[in-house]
Amino acid sequence: MSKIAIYPGTFDPITFGHIDVIKKSLKLFDKIVVGVSDVSNKNYLFNSDERIEIVNEALFKDLKLSRKKIKVVSFGSLTTDLCKKYKSNIILRGLRAVSDFEYEFQLAGMNRKLNQNIETIFLMSDLENQIISSKFVKEIVKLKGDIKKFTTKSTIKSLKDKYE
Repeated sequence: MSKIAIYPGTFDPITFGHIDVIKKSLKLFDKIVVGVSDVSNKNYLFNSDERIEIVNEALFKDLKLSRKKIKVVSFGSLTTDLCKKYKSNIILRGLRAVSDFEYEFQLAGMNRKLNQNIETIFLMSDLENQIISSKFVKEIVKLKGDIKKFTTKSTIKSLKDKYE
């Protein structure tokens, strides 16, 4: 039986921090389902379809990662329901700093209460990518700064197109 992990997030946009988590998880699991959240209580720069396209281009066009091992989907449900849909009992979460941990710890606890068979695994991105956040990337590009160190070529193009 293959081990499938769910990596949920807004990915608005995807960054090298997210990509580090995906690459590391590929060493641990047979398949990763990247769940692009479409919950309407967030103020997204890109709509769900755009974010899915951006993630697909970053992972498969820019980085040439395997489509056999990664599936990118949109979801507007509980992450635990996404796990059930893809027959997974693993949720992946990325940690950048200690400040992320409290929120992520609470979220993992709530997911565990919703489904006691679900485990949350925390992965850290590489040191040079731990400072990156989608929020900062958007702010830098909006102010016409250079974001080459933070995300992929196609993602940069999508961001610049959005702000021009």
